[in-house]
Amino acid sequence: MQDNVAHVIGTEGMLLGESPGVEIDRADHPHVRNDIGAFNEQWVQSMRERSPAEVLLRFRDVTSRRLAALEAMSAADWDAEGFTPAGRDSYGRFMRIRTFDCWLHEQDIRDAVGRPGGEAGPSASLALEEMTTAMGYVVGKRAGAPAGSRVRLELTGPAARRIHVEVAERAEVVDDLGGDATVTLRMPAGVFARLGGGRVDPASVRDQITIDGDEALGERVVGNLAFTI
Repeated sequence: MQDNVAHVIGTEGMLLGESPGVEIDRADHPHVRNDIGAFNEQWVQSMRERSPAEVLLRFRDVTSRRLAALEAMSAADWDAEGFTPAGRDSYGRFMRIRTFDCWLHEQDIRDAVGRPGGEAGPSASLALEEMTTAMGYVVGKRAGAPAGSRVRLELTGPAARRIHVEVAERAEVVDDLGGDATVTLRMPAGVFARLGGGRVDPASVRDQITIDGDEALGERVVGNLAFTI
């Protein structure tokens, strides 16, 4: 749990111009798979020896300063193009990704302590909107849906929504399918989020998912939902 909070502190601290003050040897951290992972691990290690109370105090400090910085931004600042973890886009898009990241780590902590919740309201809604943008990649690239496929994801629970993906020259998220769904997958929004974040083995939550239509394609989508870095 503390590592999750340290990670959130690190990214918000970076956005305030701060640095972790430590470097890591990737050979000592086999779970680190890329440059962003290494960046995250530096922040985690920088707070590894601090007490939970100290880390919580730092979390409250950095998030209060970040909120003040965000409130002071102009519309032009918000719309300005620059770096995001998903490539060049607006600062606003970066903040939507930050909302998704923070919300998912909140769910990590809730799972660890057995206190479910937080799956309703604007944070959950915005996080799922961000996850929706990756579903063309998931269906077309990872699951290998053939041209002409129409995939519907029915998410249930407090954050219920439908996600539609059509495959033409490429797989794209669309508002409505142009015909009958090739396959429909139904699952709680929380299960969808944990699969998308690579938090659970698909087999461990398969009993919470129903597949109607092309079962083979549906199974490939379920098995390849993990897309986060």
